[in-house]
Amino acid sequence: MELDIGGRLRYVRERSGLSQRQLAKKAGVTNSTISLYESNSANPSVGALKRILDGIPMKLADFFAFEPERSEKVFFSSEELKEIGRGGVSYRQVGESLFGRSLQMLKETYQPGSDSGRVLLTHQGEEAGVVISGRLEVTVGSERRILGPGDAYYFDSSRPHRFRCVGQVPCELVSASTPPTF
Repeated sequence: MELDIGGRLRYVRERSGLSQRQLAKKAGVTNSTISLYESNSANPSVGALKRILDGIPMKLADFFAFEPERSEKVFFSSEELKEIGRGGVSYRQVGESLFGRSLQMLKETYQPGSDSGRVLLTHQGEEAGVVISGRLEVTVGSERRILGPGDAYYFDSSRPHRFRCVGQVPCELVSASTPPTF
C-alpha cells in the first residue's frame, strides 16, 4: 500500500494550527510548493520534507511512524463545514480532516466576478459539481459553458480548468473531487 505523503503532511500541518502560507514561510519554501505536496501533485525529496517538517516542528521518523485517527463522524451542521477558501471564493469542506479519505466534498460560493484564478488548474482525478444558485462560467480545455441552477459538470481534472462567477449575484454550488486536492 502506497503511503499518502500529501494527506499526512496536510494532517500534521492542520493539527499544528498552521496555514499553508505560514508553514511555507517557516520552511523557506513557497506556499504553492506546500500545496503541490499536500495534493500529491509532486513528491518532496527527503531533504525537502525534513525542511518542511522542521517548520512544524516534527521529526522525520515521527512523521512516518504515527497513524492519525480517521474521523468516524457522519453528520455535519452548516457551522461545522471547514472554510478552506480565501478572497472572493468560499470553499467549505465537509469533514475536519481528509486524511485517509478518497473524496473531497465542498460547498462553494463565488462572489460576483470572482474566479478560481487566471491560470487554469490541472491535477489528478475527477471532479463534479451542481450549481445551486447564480451563474458559473466553467472552462475545461477549449470548452466553455455558463451554468445556472440545476446545471452540472463532470470532468477529468487533468484537463486544464477554471471557474468564474458571472452575473450580479453570488454563485453557490456543491462539488466533489477525487482524490482530495485542497
